[in-house]
Amino acid sequence: MGAYTAEFIGTMIIILFGAGINSGLTLNKTLNQGANWVIVTFGWGFAVMLGVYASAPISGGHLNPALTIAFAIQGTFPWADVLPYIICQTAGAFVGATIVAAHYYIHFKATPKDINTRGIFATGPAIDNPPFNLLSEIIATFAFTFALLLMGINNFADGLNPLIIGFLIVVIGMAFGPTTGYAINPARDLGPRLAYFILPIPNKSGANWNYAWIPIVGPIIGAVLAIGVHTIL
Repeated sequence: MGAYTAEFIGTMIIILFGAGINSGLTLNKTLNQGANWVIVTFGWGFAVMLGVYASAPISGGHLNPALTIAFAIQGTFPWADVLPYIICQTAGAFVGATIVAAHYYIHFKATPKDINTRGIFATGPAIDNPPFNLLSEIIATFAFTFALLLMGINNFADGLNPLIIGFLIVVIGMAFGPTTGYAINPARDLGPRLAYFILPIPNKSGANWNYAWIPIVGPIIGAVLAIGVHTIL
């Protein structure tokens, strides 16, 4: 249960800081309003770093169903723990999003409905084209997972590995993020999207469930492909 709790808390930390940064940049009358992709990428990178630091010594710090599934296929993680990990990761992301929604509640009220507040919690395409949106998520997650494998980072808790993972998230976001918001993590998208859909957030729009399968399927394909290519090489 300690490992499951660690995955819950670690993923909650990612969304707590990541969606918090998105909120500050998106919502009206915050002190730092104004989109800035550099802040977004570094913010999410450090959010992942903190989540990994908090969880990796206990659970391995996957915090990502795509990695959990890929490591199980690789044979380095037990299949019996895959579903519990995914449930805890998604639940942690949901709770993190809930806390952010409560913290910024009055700013949601001050933000008109025509502002894309869904993007604070869930990813979406810059150009709506499902095949290419899916390809973007596959490529981004493949690059992330393959880089981890090439660097030999198989224990996320060792030394400066959490910091390296954080900076890897930054560069992935800068290189591949502007097309779809680089979910590269099904729990990171599904948990907050579900929170946005359920919670009484003022002036919200739809959760765009028609798109929601892409940040779930794409990262899983990308991570599994990375494991396969690395194994072949």
